[in-house]
Amino acid sequence: MNALIADAAVDVPAALSTTAQDEAVATTSRRRAAPSSPKRSTRIPEKDTRVTAQPGFVLHSYPHRETSLIIDVFTRDYGRIALVAKGAKRPLSKLRGVLQTFQPLSLSWSGKSEIRTLIAAEWVGGLLPLEKSALLCGFYLNELLVKLVARDDPHPALFDHYVATLNQLAHQEPAPIVLRQFERALLKQTGVAGDFTICTSSRQPVDAGLTYVVDPERGPRIARDTDSWPRVSGKTLLDMEREDYSDVITQTQSKALMRFLLAHHLGGAPLNTRQILIDLMQL
Repeated sequence: MNALIADAAVDVPAALSTTAQDEAVATTSRRRAAPSSPKRSTRIPEKDTRVTAQPGFVLHSYPHRETSLIIDVFTRDYGRIALVAKGAKRPLSKLRGVLQTFQPLSLSWSGKSEIRTLIAAEWVGGLLPLEKSALLCGFYLNELLVKLVARDDPHPALFDHYVATLNQLAHQEPAPIVLRQFERALLKQTGVAGDFTICTSSRQPVDAGLTYVVDPERGPRIARDTDSWPRVSGKTLLDMEREDYSDVITQTQSKALMRFLLAHHLGGAPLNTRQILIDLMQL
């Protein structure tokens, strides 16, 4: 199993890179299709921006030309952004051993385009490395961020939750509980999941003794006989809102619910690491 996990971990960044490449191609196409500017323009030129010493993590990277990399990073104050790391593939590059996933970094960059230029990256430290199944869980977190967090959309609270989740995984805390907490935080912070304590059909507080379904666009409501969505108890919803997964039933029902909600908000796009985790760990 360890060998399988190691193989999967190597393949994950390549799978993730498709999203960033598609975005870059789409951006280039839009620029080529854009009409030429009139001779006289009242548009104020954008100033070149420079950011220094920003906390961040590499989510994934892919080759750019012969010696460079495009890295997708998640930063505390600027959200998810793309950076070109020039010369990072050269054997003597200082960046070669720094731009690793799950390592806290201090990042500096400049530029005003969709893909900025990395100026410096320094390892900060403070987190234990992820190993074995925890490493695959980390790639799962990164894939969720790449596919569900828009570029240039800051989420400082989600960034802090990501750091805490990596720390929990590194200390071998129960992966199913840690992942449920992060999934819930991700959907809340990106604005696609509401309050689990209010029934949307009655506008009354969720009753721990009743059975509900969660409408992905509206929130919890009383379950009907014809519903095909996952059924959860009111207690499970209240437990999830409190981040309390000590109850075995809450663990089971929240797993099914989060799979359903994530599938909806991903628009049917598959999660490569999720399927590997299901096969290996039955999360």
